Amino acid sequence: MKKYQLMAPGPTPVPSEVLLAMAQPMIHHRTPQYEALFVEVRAGLKKLFQTSAEVVPLACSGTGAMEAAVVNTLSAGDSVAVIRAGKFGDRWLELARAYGLNVIDLTAPFGHTVDASRLADSLKTHPEVKAVLTQHSETSTGVLHDVRAYAAVTRQHDALLIVDAVSSLGIADLPMDAWGVDLVVAGSQKGLMLPPGIGFCALDEKAWRKTKTSTLPKYYFNLTDELKFVAKNEVRFTPAVSIIVGLREALRLLEAEGLANVFKRHDRLARATRAGVEALGLELFAKATPSPALTAVRAPAGVDSEKIVAAYSQSHNITIAGGQGEMKSTLFRLGHMGYAAEFDTIVALAALEQVLADLGQPVDFGSSVRAAQKIFVEKS
Repeated sequence: MKKYQLMAPGPTPVPSEVLLAMAQPMIHHRTPQYEALFVEVRAGLKKLFQTSAEVVPLACSGTGAMEAAVVNTLSAGDSVAVIRAGKFGDRWLELARAYGLNVIDLTAPFGHTVDASRLADSLKTHPEVKAVLTQHSETSTGVLHDVRAYAAVTRQHDALLIVDAVSSLGIADLPMDAWGVDLVVAGSQKGLMLPPGIGFCALDEKAWRKTKTSTLPKYYFNLTDELKFVAKNEVRFTPAVSIIVGLREALRLLEAEGLANVFKRHDRLARATRAGVEALGLELFAKATPSPALTAVRAPAGVDSEKIVAAYSQSHNITIAGGQGEMKSTLFRLGHMGYAAEFDTIVALAALEQVLADLGQPVDFGSSVRAAQKIFVEKS
């Protein structure tokens, strides 16, 4: 018998409290019972996004929320700056072009980030830019972009700052109001410890003003219409009812832990994972600005990373993730976000030692675990 462990960078494990909440009998979405549930969810989401703005949940993936952000704030022919250093940065680019937007492409090599000074220079050169599109945590490479620095730049311009926080919400600190981020999108399946199925859009006053002039086509993703219902604790269309019920429980768990402690926990897990990986002589892919959500690792020379992913699954019943696109055979990714704790990291590293040994690589058994434990003992 093998116990299953999900350690991919999304979807992530779901706590038993949340699973039990979602297993309750179905309720109708146009009843006082649902409205009472939604009152608590709305308040909890504002705390999580660290904003006084309304957070609009949508029955869709995080990519759906990204599309909603674009079609509600921009018009055909508008110019946008896309910060692109991974597959999900590519997604912003593809979305923008699909809707006829002019793209100023700010790229960095995978594993790196775009410095805020480049963004500032670009906005000076292209004052016509209406929005800057970026990730906070680039899930494909394990990089954390400096959104705070980007916001300091966009506050000096009329351009919106639109941030994909799918793999950072509830993982890395992203105080939307304090930093001046105009629009944040997220999904349910990572830091929120829920199944996939809900996307979120949080818009500040500046972003809501832009919705009044946006001419891109929208129907299901019309956030102005959605807001009218959300403000009354109602829904425009059928929501993902069971996941909303689970969301209330997940928000309660996060509030009980305290956001500051949530961020510290993720930082500690990330530092321990990186220390363990390096103790095995492996190379981290994102060195300068790593995300606390996941660790991307280069496979040893001559080893196809897909074999590492397969060995985790076949020998240890642990699901991790490989690289994406051009990195498919060279990277593997270890998730440590959401419902994750210290011993999950220990298990992942111990399994990595065995996987490498089975693939014929030299391994100092116990070295990665010792390195991680030293981080955990610090408790800081």
